Amino acid sequence: MKTENVTENRMQVATRITRRTIAVNAMLVVFKMFAGVVAGSAAMISDAVHSITDLVGDFIVLIGVRAARPEPDKDHPYGHERIECIAGILMAILLFGTAVIMGWSWIGIITSGNGQALSAPGILALIAAVVGIAVKEAMYWYIRAGAKKVDSVALMASAWHSRSDAFSSIGSFAGILGARLGFPVLDSVAGLVICLFILKVAVDIFRESLSKMTDKACDDETVEQIRKIALEQEAVTRVDLIKTRVFGDRIYVDMEISADGNASLYQAHDAAQKVHDAIEAAFPKVKHCMIHVNPHSPEL
Repeated sequence: MKTENVTENRMQVATRITRRTIAVNAMLVVFKMFAGVVAGSAAMISDAVHSITDLVGDFIVLIGVRAARPEPDKDHPYGHERIECIAGILMAILLFGTAVIMGWSWIGIITSGNGQALSAPGILALIAAVVGIAVKEAMYWYIRAGAKKVDSVALMASAWHSRSDAFSSIGSFAGILGARLGFPVLDSVAGLVICLFILKVAVDIFRESLSKMTDKACDDETVEQIRKIALEQEAVTRVDLIKTRVFGDRIYVDMEISADGNASLYQAHDAAQKVHDAIEAAFPKVKHCMIHVNPHSPEL
């Protein structure tokens, strides 16, 4: 029941946040693209394309979160949480591909010298950049708070995607302003710098998502907290072994404890059950906790 409640709450929060960001991103894409075309700004068009990847990424997050919701079944006894990590990896690939394609086009303009022949972008592009910075930075903090609340890697990837879009708009602003001050090539240079920011974010998201796909152990502090909780239980004389692994956004724990070797099977089972319940109560992210009881051997 606890796992079902946690899963349901995570999905509700993630779905609510994602639907709101989809609506905001859709409006922002239309505004940026309109401003980029009308004002003749390469940087703003790049910015708009980046926002389109944000919009597509939001749909990937929404699908990933909902797909990770079902409880364990016969074919998937450990659940479906890793689907959320796949969503993060797909977002990283999307970001990476977008950055490479756009970056290559801006490099071509800069190296050919055509950037100097471009006319300065209109004031609308500058306004769009300022609006983009404010909106995307606000979205970053909003999504980040939700991601931390439910510990969602897909939502956190979406938050950083929004932050990268804010960086994109900052680059757009600088390039457009420079172009309007008499250096048209800076508009294309800004577009290239934006692509580098996008590449950095793509690599970070990919690494984080991949680490949660490979059964990485919990950090040392979490492991020590688990050990401490186990030792606080009355019948436990020693913790012999702790193994942890991160499965999507959830934690699996395998532990061996020592108890009185003369205790009955019922008493040993009760000791294991108390450790199990205490760990799951202290760590809501623990989905599965397996406790093995060893007879206490003072010489070990």
